[in-house]
Amino acid sequence: MSNENWQADTREIEAVVSGTHGDAFAFLGLHEVDGARVLRAFVPHAETLTAFTLDGTRLGPLIPRHPGGFFEGKVEIENRQPVRYRAANAGGEWDVYDPYSFGPVLGPMDDYYIGEGSHLRLFDRLGAHEMEFEGIHGTHFAVWAPNARRVSVVGPFNDWDGRRHPMRKRRDTGIWEVFIPILGTGTIYKYEIVGADGTTLPLKADPFARQSELRPRTASVVPDPTEFTWTDAAYLEERARRDWRRSPMSIYEVHLGSWRRRPDGTFLDYGQLADQLVPYAADMGYTHIELLPISEHPYDPSWGYQPTGLYAPTARFGDPAGFAWFVDTAHNAGLGVILDWVPAHFPTDEHGLSHFDGTALYEHADPRQGYHPDWNTAIYNFGRREVESYLLNNALFWLEKFHIDGLRVDAVASMLYLDYSRQHGQWVPNKFGGNENVEAVEFLKRVNSETYRQHPGTFMIAEESTAWPGVSAPVHNGGLGFGFKWNMGFMNDTLRYMSRETIHRRYHHNDMTFGTIYAFSENFVLPISHDEVVHGKGSMLTKMPGDDWQQFANLRAYYGFMWGHPGKKLLFMGQEFAQREEWNEGKALDWFLLDAGMHEGVRRLITDLNGAYRELPALHARDCEPEGFEWIIGNDHQNSVFAWVRRSENAEPVVVVCNFTPVPRDDYVVPMPLVGKWVERINTDAGWYGGSNSGNQGAVVASAVEGGHMPAEATLYLPPLSTLILKYENE
Repeated sequence: MSNENWQADTREIEAVVSGTHGDAFAFLGLHEVDGARVLRAFVPHAETLTAFTLDGTRLGPLIPRHPGGFFEGKVEIENRQPVRYRAANAGGEWDVYDPYSFGPVLGPMDDYYIGEGSHLRLFDRLGAHEMEFEGIHGTHFAVWAPNARRVSVVGPFNDWDGRRHPMRKRRDTGIWEVFIPILGTGTIYKYEIVGADGTTLPLKADPFARQSELRPRTASVVPDPTEFTWTDAAYLEERARRDWRRSPMSIYEVHLGSWRRRPDGTFLDYGQLADQLVPYAADMGYTHIELLPISEHPYDPSWGYQPTGLYAPTARFGDPAGFAWFVDTAHNAGLGVILDWVPAHFPTDEHGLSHFDGTALYEHADPRQGYHPDWNTAIYNFGRREVESYLLNNALFWLEKFHIDGLRVDAVASMLYLDYSRQHGQWVPNKFGGNENVEAVEFLKRVNSETYRQHPGTFMIAEESTAWPGVSAPVHNGGLGFGFKWNMGFMNDTLRYMSRETIHRRYHHNDMTFGTIYAFSENFVLPISHDEVVHGKGSMLTKMPGDDWQQFANLRAYYGFMWGHPGKKLLFMGQEFAQREEWNEGKALDWFLLDAGMHEGVRRLITDLNGAYRELPALHARDCEPEGFEWIIGNDHQNSVFAWVRRSENAEPVVVVCNFTPVPRDDYVVPMPLVGKWVERINTDAGWYGGSNSGNQGAVVASAVEGGHMPAEATLYLPPLSTLILKYENE
């Protein structure tokens, strides 16, 4: 056979060497040409190249066809199999395993399910996965870039040279893949993408990367494939049986980077957080820790709400195994872990998803649909099945791989409305002419349905600030399918009331009662979150009026009101001990304040409120149902006094009484639901909490009455700026 019959066209060789060849697998590796078996390889820096099979059989030397490192030669080999090259130059010899001698890792079923948008294990197929394949150890890379002319894996292992490891395109799905032998745990990599117009884009991190470099570096990292050894089986088994609507849920919201720091100001790692944060939250009686987003993000002051690596726990605090250890430790301490999850938008950092393959791939091309004016970020194209699958799989990934108990979905309102933060002419109506984002609604319904279906006992929480109906109603009943919704109205109304001078509160009484009109329209979480203590809003303590003593008393009374009110509880870190300064993500909380009695008193109060909330079914079992709440005194504007009863099945009722003036109320008559002894389970004015230590000597007796809306009444002393939580203890 003549050379002319089997040697490659010089134009294709030039395309490989110049990095412009669009189908490397069709040209490199082993091919049959006019009946001959021909090997082609591109190995820069090599002067000679000899081919071997993996078992060491010598296939022979290849002929150099281009000084840039292109080699070609006929070989005697029966079947396609992995090939190893011995490369040499004046500096020495080295081995090269040919990635183009391996078959595809993805199969036709992957193509089918990916194509119809129903693949629910994309995180096991896309991204970087270390594995044994066709007899050799290496890493499989796969990424979606349908409009790219070429995609290559680059990193220190190939001198960041995109000509050396171009990938195979699966034309039915637009996914590119390659198995690179030898590479494994810890390999740093990115994707070099050449757009359809021939432009080489800035290097891109892997959208499915499970591990990333520590900022300011932005490359992806091949993760250790070793499965974490979980020890939380008992917790998960019990969790699966839980109805969280009727269970106590008291959430400690935490920003890991500023909860506590090392003496030198650097971050604690996941192991140290497991050792310090977990026992602290457990000792305080919380049921869950909610973490501000820990998906990889480039900019610390974003608090994680502009993530570039949705599948990677941030490297700021360690590796993925460290985060798994944190969750496992929390579960063994009886604490659930909730993650803030951000499918509403993504940043436009050049290494991220923005124009990933040179086109608007994850986002809309039209800025009226694909750009967020509030955050200078891009909006996901929820109507594209590949984008929906990317996000859906991410939710399932955290629940499965890290045993996460719940996801709090950020900025849901911005997803639901096409005109969110936009003026007339700045948005595109839906196909019906309305302002609802139909695609986003369907995405939310699907992600909620799948998470509840696949992971019983977990839950989804919406941060949603509008009157969209049925946010926490089941999908089959026409709702969005969330388990819970943040009650932003409760937060706004009650904090507005509490910030007023006490003498003026009588004129704004309805701020504290209005929330009960709609308290059971959704399954609510009452949130005092990070958003309330930043950007000049001050801390919870400094929101309160009066002198220092009154500020503490107001805050204690407010916390008592909140814990006695229907709804699950959420409190941001630092507010449990009345941090004086507003939150600053650049430093640790002011833990030294606990040496002061008033601050330690607030911390004790939160601990006891959590204890009472968990201990007394009446305070939690009907948080989301109107049968669990009834006003006793809702209209005493003059005295700024509120009283209500909490109930549940097969449990004694609880009465909550609040006095939001600094004037003590002696001989104050309160209707009661039962005759008998009522014990002060919580008195926020107790000396133990830093109060004036006035009260009812621990208990009161309710006597029978006729003609009232309650069968009994008790005469109480209401301490100044206080909340009393009374439990029934008839003897």
